[in-house]
Amino acid sequence: MANTAVSANRLELLQIADAVAREKSIDKRIVLEAMEEAMTRAAKQRYGLENDIRAEIDPRTGETRLNRLLQVAEVVENDATQILLADAAKRNPAAQVGDFIAEALPPIEFGRIAAQSAKQVIVQKVRDAERDRVYEEFKDRIGDIINGVVKRAEYGNVIVDLGRGEGIVRRDETLPRETFRPGDRIRAYIYDVRREQRGPQIFLSRTHPQFMAKLFGQEVPEIYDGVVEVVSVARDPGSRAKIGVRSKDGSIDPVGACVGMRGSRVQAVVNELQGEKIDIIQWSPDVATFVVNALAPAEVSKVVLDEEAERIEVVVPDEQLSLAIGRRGQNVRLASQLTGWDIDIMTEAEESERRQKEFAARTKLFVDALDVDETLAQLLASEGFAEVEELALVEPREIASIEGLDEQTAEELQNRAKVFLEREAAEMEEKRKALGVADDLAGFEGLSPRMVVALGEAGVKSLEDFADLATDELTGWNERKNGETVKHKGYLSEYGVGAAEAEALILQARVQLGWIEAPAVETGEEAETEQDA
Repeated sequence: MANTAVSANRLELLQIADAVAREKSIDKRIVLEAMEEAMTRAAKQRYGLENDIRAEIDPRTGETRLNRLLQVAEVVENDATQILLADAAKRNPAAQVGDFIAEALPPIEFGRIAAQSAKQVIVQKVRDAERDRVYEEFKDRIGDIINGVVKRAEYGNVIVDLGRGEGIVRRDETLPRETFRPGDRIRAYIYDVRREQRGPQIFLSRTHPQFMAKLFGQEVPEIYDGVVEVVSVARDPGSRAKIGVRSKDGSIDPVGACVGMRGSRVQAVVNELQGEKIDIIQWSPDVATFVVNALAPAEVSKVVLDEEAERIEVVVPDEQLSLAIGRRGQNVRLASQLTGWDIDIMTEAEESERRQKEFAARTKLFVDALDVDETLAQLLASEGFAEVEELALVEPREIASIEGLDEQTAEELQNRAKVFLEREAAEMEEKRKALGVADDLAGFEGLSPRMVVALGEAGVKSLEDFADLATDELTGWNERKNGETVKHKGYLSEYGVGAAEAEALILQARVQLGWIEAPAVETGEEAETEQDA
């Protein structure tokens, strides 16, 4: 009877391990290891924590063995973990110093406390294994759309049952005015999977731009097949979105493919997103064309690009301004997100007024600097001259070629320009010295006297100060706040210094100070050799 009871217990142990492994979708071996650890802990409580005890469960028969490990030593310092070589040789003649001898221990009966402790160990181990399995399963699925069932909603967050795991849609990742009840079906985008103390967190979103892109991939066979590509997406979740698409096959219209017959394809996406209005925009490699397309339905009459600052000025007819900007700036904001460019919108009247102001400012500059009448100053401004330096450095024949001017007048204008620049340089030198700007910065190649004074007024007073600057500090930078672009001026932004020029100046200063080595310059011969290779 005793043997029957033992075999039944062994069988029951394996059955429990099998059931837990199946229920939690983890390896049976992990469950058996958890049981072994629980038995080891209980045995140590029974025989003493100082002992090195190991429990083993045979995965085929379910037989449990308890062993105490003793290390063979010439001198025994701890009876619980060591054994003399002479004593070890009686059990195993081949034993040597450093080997381990296993001493069988009688099985133990689990008391209430020991059983509770063992249960906690097993539960914890199984839970850790389950978390590892969920993380491994979902970590490579970031970027996928997944279907699930709502388990519960708490504090605006939605907990979703994904079958073999649990995901969370946080309040800010759900669409406005969208409510879920337990048991509802939900479709969402996996945007992150992280290991956390309470287990792997699968973060889901219904507001992510790529959720819309993936929905179109499910509805539009051309996108799924890779013939039509979603280049960029900009969303105001639950309200409006713009999606830029292009076709790799000239015979397929990407916008028509996404709209579908009578709008069936785009309507399926709109329904999933609770009625979010979607503008489908044809992508273009030409930035100006893409920006004009992105501002639809507004009409654009003119664009001016500033490629270095990634800014674009868009001029629209006066009656189109509100349409181009959109309600609360929505249209221009989405177009900016879609294209990656900052967009400034102005009416034709505003642009004309600005041009007149710039023209008047240049005219006044030439009147004051060159001591000429307004008519001649206007003539120079209309020919594209913006600075006195340009007049001083240009070839005299270019000035003489202006209608109404001759070589003698051109020469006189250049002389007056040079006199003005010398006078200004002297004034700037006095200011520079008064500000305490060091000679090494004043003599640095690439900085005009006016730039040096501007730097001094900003607290940059030596070449070391200048070399320690970041490019943005010279050129200025843009910052997004509450969907609006805030412009921050740089120390030299008024002097037309672009990002590439600012970076080169700072690099040159660091080389001159010996902070870094001069970058290697590729010679023409090396370039030719590389091309031949």
